[in-house]
Amino acid sequence: MRQCVSASSLLGALLLLSGCQHMATVPVGQSTGQVDRAHSKAVVADDNLHAVTWMQTSAEYRANSIQTYRAALAQLGAALADPQWDALVPSDRVVPAAGLKPAVVVDIDETVLDNSPYQVRLIRSGLAYDDATWAQWVAEQSARPVPGAVEFAQAADALGITLIYLSNRTLDQRTASLANLRAVGFPVADESVYLGKGMPVEGCQQASGSEKHCRRQWVSRKYRVLMQFGDQLGDFVQPSPNTTENRAELMRRYGSWFGERWWMLANPSYGDWQPALFNNDWSLPPEAQRAAKQRALDARD
Repeated sequence: MRQCVSASSLLGALLLLSGCQHMATVPVGQSTGQVDRAHSKAVVADDNLHAVTWMQTSAEYRANSIQTYRAALAQLGAALADPQWDALVPSDRVVPAAGLKPAVVVDIDETVLDNSPYQVRLIRSGLAYDDATWAQWVAEQSARPVPGAVEFAQAADALGITLIYLSNRTLDQRTASLANLRAVGFPVADESVYLGKGMPVEGCQQASGSEKHCRRQWVSRKYRVLMQFGDQLGDFVQPSPNTTENRAELMRRYGSWFGERWWMLANPSYGDWQPALFNNDWSLPPEAQRAAKQRALDARD
């Protein structure tokens, strides 16, 4: 005998089945609201995710780096031929540049070596930078070159220009850092071209070991600096104090040096531009840091 099912009965059965399926996804003892809140907590905002993804995957990042080094190389010959050419600010130049050997000063991290895999590890583990994990990464010697950097460095070396690696990697990371640089093709004259964080410079005192002012003075005693490369303003001139106002003033004073004597690489992942927005107070929780970034935005409204 053929059974007949009314439309209302069929709709009721479907609704009941749908409800059972929904309830099956909710753990015993939890409401659907609790599950939704737990899911929202699991997906935590990470300010670094977008930046590192861009640096690792976009053609735009690669193009930006390549064009920076190619443009610098196009001007390097003129800089070398001009005995008055110097890329150090007056406060960093303690010995006249005339007659000194030519050099190019480069930062290491995110300027000539790409450490984005280390940033990926932080993102995936939900951790923040710390000295121990960073030291482990440096010891691996597996950083790849920033696009365009090796070609520029080798061309400069062929012209008799010394590459100086002025980095905030520490002095005890010299051996691993130079080995990594050599392995990917960078010219390394000898160990003296590595100027690491904490390097003592006679006659020069500074507020912290991460400042590069004294090490630039050391360079000035030995070399005429044709160009400087970095990914932060402090790689070229010291913002002291590190405030947005002081950084803007330095840009007004030396902005014309970029694209001529100074060459900035893009790094949206980290840098002193961030703490300048929250009074350099890294003890603030991420929510407070994020709120300071929100306040700094300009929507023109």
